[in-house]
Amino acid sequence: MRLTVRIVATSLGLVFAAYFAARALLWTTPPSRPLLIVAAVVTYLASFATIAIVGAGRSLRMPRWASALALAAAVAIPQLSNAAVATDALRAPDTTWYIGGVGLLGVVCIVRRRTVEGWLVLVILSASATAWIGILDALALGLVGSAVWMVIAQLLVSFWRRAVKDTDRLAQIQQAASAWQATQIVRQRERRERVQYALAVAGPILSRVIETRGELSEAERHDAHLAEGRLRDEIRGGELLNDRAREAIEAARARGATVTVFDDGGLAGLAAEEKARIREDLADVLAETTSARLIIRAPKDERIAVTVVGRSAAGESSDEDSVELWHEIPREQTDA
Repeated sequence: MRLTVRIVATSLGLVFAAYFAARALLWTTPPSRPLLIVAAVVTYLASFATIAIVGAGRSLRMPRWASALALAAAVAIPQLSNAAVATDALRAPDTTWYIGGVGLLGVVCIVRRRTVEGWLVLVILSASATAWIGILDALALGLVGSAVWMVIAQLLVSFWRRAVKDTDRLAQIQQAASAWQATQIVRQRERRERVQYALAVAGPILSRVIETRGELSEAERHDAHLAEGRLRDEIRGGELLNDRAREAIEAARARGATVTVFDDGGLAGLAAEEKARIREDLADVLAETTSARLIIRAPKDERIAVTVVGRSAAGESSDEDSVELWHEIPREQTDA
């Protein structure tokens, strides 16, 4: 769409440039120096084609040398056109064509993001026209129209820039909303999975409690204790656990170990692949440890995602000698 608009705008500009050039060559009275008129028209067409087309495929902003060419043309064209005719023909339509033509050069400069050069073209045009025919005649014969077109071009460029900025901001908001929605969908799926897991774990033992009115056997009490631990892990564990980690924790509890899981947001902001790697590392560590007391924590840390601490059975005090295992899983995978 942008390319189509650019082609249409350039085509319209070329049509207007051709109109001004034809107007210059349709003499009502033959000029005294026709070669100067031809030179002015050739200079005009060449400069217009250059500033309108050169570099437009790469960037909307005109090259600096092209804007300098527009300024030089704004100086040369009025001089050539007026010097070609007698004094009594300076206000003829075929002579004052340059007012609209040079004004069009200024419009192109503004559209192609050379605002200062565009207004300088208008200043040069105004000075030249005033010097040759006077300010009042210059205003009456097209200088006002050139100024109006340049103001309109300036406003359109400003509105276009604002529209582009608003479009970019809207696209960013839409991307953020899509990312948030995707995150919420993932979290909802994870919560459903946890609820389903909790029901699968606690459902049978709760049914048994209701049936026996709390009169459970030792084996059933042991199963209830394990189920309570699994439910607590699902509530506190957050994103830490996968199937292998759950199995390793359950195996540790089955042999009598005390396992505590805390997720304080250590995996927040990580990609799914990184989370999967951290869970697998945690499962490997838990499968190999024989500690009687395990503390698994995912702190909010810039470097560490999960910390696993294993203490001996006698390690109820704060003595460092009771720590059998201290393992840190980094947030980002490091080369060994």
